Amino acid sequence: MEGFKKHFVLVHGTAHGAWCWYKVVSLLKTAGHQVTALDLGASGIDPKRLDELVSISDYVKPLMDFLAPISDDEKVILVGHSYAGLCISLAMERFPKKVSVAVFIAAYMPRHSSPPGTLIKEFFKRTPVESILDCEFTFDDIGMEKVPTSDLELAKMLIRPSGLFLKDLATENLLTEGKFGSVDRVFIGLEGDEVMMEEFQRVMIEKSPPKQVKFISGAGHMVMLSKPNQLCQLLQEIAAEIHVDNQICH
Repeated sequence: MEGFKKHFVLVHGTAHGAWCWYKVVSLLKTAGHQVTALDLGASGIDPKRLDELVSISDYVKPLMDFLAPISDDEKVILVGHSYAGLCISLAMERFPKKVSVAVFIAAYMPRHSSPPGTLIKEFFKRTPVESILDCEFTFDDIGMEKVPTSDLELAKMLIRPSGLFLKDLATENLLTEGKFGSVDRVFIGLEGDEVMMEEFQRVMIEKSPPKQVKFISGAGHMVMLSKPNQLCQLLQEIAAEIHVDNQICH
């Protein structure tokens, strides 16, 4: 098992950017893996403004442009947090042979049989808008995993407005069983998440069962900042399982 290396591609959620993964990037690189954290359109340090994004295609273009030149033999582990579940799903549909496994971290996990936007509508049916309008970053303040105030202040300075692109995601047949459905999925649930409530996470798991489900307790929504070590450990476990499967296949 020693010496195996995987390429993780980390995709942020709404209003965030590649910056939110900085702890996980460091941990995974230290463990010997290749890591790419991307800024989606009008996010992080991407130069575009939100009003310049005409469609969801503009928003996910940085991800698609990154994956396009990668050969099918290089296969990446595609990781999406929160809203990015929809973004990585579109990438799975377009480049199914380039993704060894897709990891959904408390992320929208759609089914190929219905428009991805259906999940967003379901989310708002179950979650009163008022409860997330003033949503703030919350972290577990117990033990060594306490997030420094500096992380919270950094996040407040770097978040940017983002869109949901509901009209685009309401389109039928955006995802197919032959492409999106051919990629293995792992769902990492977050206990104590006040944005993607645990009940909603479990509903997605039941309606679109992934290959595996793992949970991190006391994580809150921003697990990459609150529980980076636990998240890194799970991502490495997933990578190791892929490595073993590949060895068996060969």
